[in-house]
Amino acid sequence: MNEEGVRKAAILLMTLGEEAAVEVFKYLGPKEVQRLGFAMANMENVQREEVNTALDDFVTSTESRANLGAADEYIRSVLTKALGSDKAANLLDRILQGNDNNGIESLKWMDSVAVAELIRNEHPQIVATILVHLEPDQSSEILAHFVERTRNDVLLRIATLEGVQPAALRELNDVLTQLLSGSDKIKKSAMGGVHMAAEILNFMGGVTEASAISSIRDYDPELAQKIQDKMFTFDNLLDIDDRGIQMLLREIQSDSLIVALKGTSQALKDKVFKNMSQRAAEMLRDDLEAKGPVKLSEVEAEQKEILKIVRRLADEGQIVLSGKGDEGLVE
Repeated sequence: MNEEGVRKAAILLMTLGEEAAVEVFKYLGPKEVQRLGFAMANMENVQREEVNTALDDFVTSTESRANLGAADEYIRSVLTKALGSDKAANLLDRILQGNDNNGIESLKWMDSVAVAELIRNEHPQIVATILVHLEPDQSSEILAHFVERTRNDVLLRIATLEGVQPAALRELNDVLTQLLSGSDKIKKSAMGGVHMAAEILNFMGGVTEASAISSIRDYDPELAQKIQDKMFTFDNLLDIDDRGIQMLLREIQSDSLIVALKGTSQALKDKVFKNMSQRAAEMLRDDLEAKGPVKLSEVEAEQKEILKIVRRLADEGQIVLSGKGDEGLVE
């Protein structure tokens, strides 16, 4: 959902009232709650026309859903068409099989520091099993709180994890039972692997990322190369088509873009300039020159935030990533 959609949803929830909003929030995930909560907390100067528009859009949307009987088939069809069979398969397993890992799901609502403290003394294989069930950005933040040796060991185990067997999930829930509510309904989850390791590494940067790749390369050079081939870095924005870049630019604040572009290739800067109006491009060039030196850590932080937006738009099917790890398009 883009920022406009989030704002409309926030207006709708505030219009419905506290009790109704609470019921809606029960069905949302951690990130959705955070985005909507932030939007609601910062809601100012809402005009009556904007409220009416949000309500009209909601009514129109609900009226268009006449038959909700075959829910499973509908969800399977929509997600497969939107994301492709491979990406949809993992998501469908989570949605249609139900919430079988309440203990793990609870971790998604916790601060990364708290999760790191909770699992710090567990075996690296247990840690890897936990992290593949979380979102890549949260897993990356959790790993940042581990010592380098443990972090690299866990990433290697994630990269070589071909699936999570029921026995492993039982052990995992046993570990979490003391502090979190577990679940007895266990099903096999095909998670982990090269793609998951690459996604987590995408949210790391600089020395941390290089150290992890180097450690994996010492164990298995071919595996390390496969992970690197799957990673989508800031420089891979060059591989997104012009329409995708234009859509991305509408989601990025200018201050963030200025810092993120510091130190990037001229080719990438030119691609950004090309997809802006002439006046906006001139202003961005002037701002880049006036900005002066910026700390590498600040540049990497802004680039990570932009890459989060890239992945969200890609997951929503609004842009196509055609970087090193993708097979490209056939017409």
